[in-house]
Amino acid sequence: MRTFAIKNEIKLAHLSGNGIRFEIDGESYIDAASGTFNLPLGYNHTEMVDALTDQIKKASHASSTYTKPIVENGFCKLLDEAPENINKIFMRDLTGSSANEAAIKMAMKSSGKTGVLSLMLSHHGQTALTTSISGNAFRRESFPSLNYQESLKVPAPYCHRCFYGKTYPDCGLLCAERINDFIEYSSSNQVACMIIEPVMGNGGNIVPPKEYFQLIRKICDEHDIILISDEVQTGLGRTGHMFASNHFDMKPNIITLAKGLGGIGIPVAAVLMESRLEVFESYEHSFTSGANLLAISAAQTYLDVLEKENILEHVRENGNLLGEELTELMNQYPFISDVRGLGYMWGLEISDREGHEDPKMTQKIVETSLKNGLILRSSRYGFGNVVKVRPPLITSKAEIYEIIEMLKKSLDEVI
Repeated sequence: MRTFAIKNEIKLAHLSGNGIRFEIDGESYIDAASGTFNLPLGYNHTEMVDALTDQIKKASHASSTYTKPIVENGFCKLLDEAPENINKIFMRDLTGSSANEAAIKMAMKSSGKTGVLSLMLSHHGQTALTTSISGNAFRRESFPSLNYQESLKVPAPYCHRCFYGKTYPDCGLLCAERINDFIEYSSSNQVACMIIEPVMGNGGNIVPPKEYFQLIRKICDEHDIILISDEVQTGLGRTGHMFASNHFDMKPNIITLAKGLGGIGIPVAAVLMESRLEVFESYEHSFTSGANLLAISAAQTYLDVLEKENILEHVRENGNLLGEELTELMNQYPFISDVRGLGYMWGLEISDREGHEDPKMTQKIVETSLKNGLILRSSRYGFGNVVKVRPPLITSKAEIYEIIEMLKKSLDEVI
């Protein structure tokens, strides 16, 4: 068993990675969290490294003023995978937080409205606005002024712990139906947009029923609300689809991307939108390193690798295996009360004997797994009760079985 701890004397030279394995000071770990969910190709994919090396030898940076034509013409394949109504791309961001903020600002400017509708337990970023509209109050406790007055949060489609105490499908998707009441009675009737994660990542890997999204689309249409699909975590192959919103037939007006778009952790983000939402003046949303040459190179190379290596098909096929193996654990360990996910994005819900959330046991599983050489993460920054299993998209069947065996060992130790 490893005695893992981040030591003050750790230096860059002590950190390395290969494939899905991460090495710290000579000790090797399987990274079943894909870094911070931003390493779909693992740590040092050869084609990514070569492309970035070639680019940095030529030039590492150019202003987005000069790279704008490259962005507009170099991501046609990505737009081809998006819903038919989405035909424009904006890439002046580097993070999912700022991409989500860009999407919200687009919705506000184009609609002339200011309200933002989001879900309880949602996570949309770390900027002032995205912190305010995210659905976890503990993240705002130290910053009481971060309280956007036009933020409206509604219950999440969390079937395992339904806000209304109902059971799917007999519930009639009350969590969606009641949104009309929230808009009518709890807003200023000036809702510009609804932002939603197709799979609620940080909130606990919550996977809504497909019908939920059709009803959400209908509600947004009725109230003239722009629908934003936050695919910072779910996009670009994580669920076995280029966009999870396609899998759920969500039909958003805007899609935001980051994390996986850099392939091996290179910071890059994008906003895909309908042409009517291309409303920014150049000075209204732009960052120093947005659409820099390394970011563009990483994104283009990653999309090429996705296609050449049939990553989406690989994740769909092996994601079923991963889900089956994790579900089998639920039959062996009574404190696992639910297993949910798709592709390479899964969550194990941990509960006590009374069926209540058990964050302490959840964190114990994560810590024990780390000591056994397996990197996992827990929901809600360690305050939640879901163990998240999200290996790099290149993870093989053999490596899936290895992850499962290491997880079993850790589960046995925490009983």
